[in-house]
Amino acid sequence: MPSKASATKKRPGAAKKRRAAASAPRRAQKAMSREVRAVYTEVEQGVKHLEQSIDEIQRGLRRAERKLESDARKQIRELRKDARIHVKALKSKQREAAGTLKRVSTAAGESWDDLKRTVDSVLGDARTTAAAAVRRFRDALS
Repeated sequence: MPSKASATKKRPGAAKKRRAAASAPRRAQKAMSREVRAVYTEVEQGVKHLEQSIDEIQRGLRRAERKLESDARKQIRELRKDARIHVKALKSKQREAAGTLKRVSTAAGESWDDLKRTVDSVLGDARTTAAAAVRRFRDALS
């Protein structure tokens, strides 16, 4: 069983490697003139500013995407609400036309021209309402 003293000892070759790395000759760097160093620093700053600009653009793009998605969801909610209102109105006109047809057909007897005019009037209103709804939805999609 190893003793505490031997467990805390460092490996014998580790110190040599450290000393060798510390004393190894570094790669020779050419001495930069003051002007070259200034240009190098300026280029480094330009790269840093470019990186910041890219980050800012990406943040702005994400913000714009979120806003567009939010606006689209809002517009969809409004279109659904309008669609429900228009469908409700059209169903009401449909019921009205069916009721009118039933009432007039029993009372009309031979007067089918009056019946046709009444039904055409009700159906014309329904077509106008439906066309307005379709036009609004098409405009919203384009």
